[in-house]
Amino acid sequence: MEWVRFFFIAILFLAAVALAAIAVFGIYKFNFVLNRMHAAAMCDTFVLMLALLGVCVYYGFSLPTAKAILVIILLWFASPVASHLIARLEVTTNQNLKNECEMEEENND
Repeated sequence: MEWVRFFFIAILFLAAVALAAIAVFGIYKFNFVLNRMHAAAMCDTFVLMLALLGVCVYYGFSLPTAKAILVIILLWFASPVASHLIARLEVTTNQNLKNECEMEEENND
């Protein structure tokens, strides 16, 4: 039974590392800051969740598991909000935004 648990933990950590590598590739592939943020923001929460689930499986039902679950919940709420606020800051402060990306025109009818 110990080998099954070790195998499951290894799969969780390897999946986290693979997704982190994909996020890094996406960050370096795109030129515009909002595209880079999107590539990073989509993976960071999921990568941390996979790694912390590996920690939860390692420790079983204990206090570190409860703490890891609380961290996962906090990150699931905080990371998208922080990414959204940073993206809004970029949109409001970048003067060359229309030159760097496609934007739809607003109709004020």
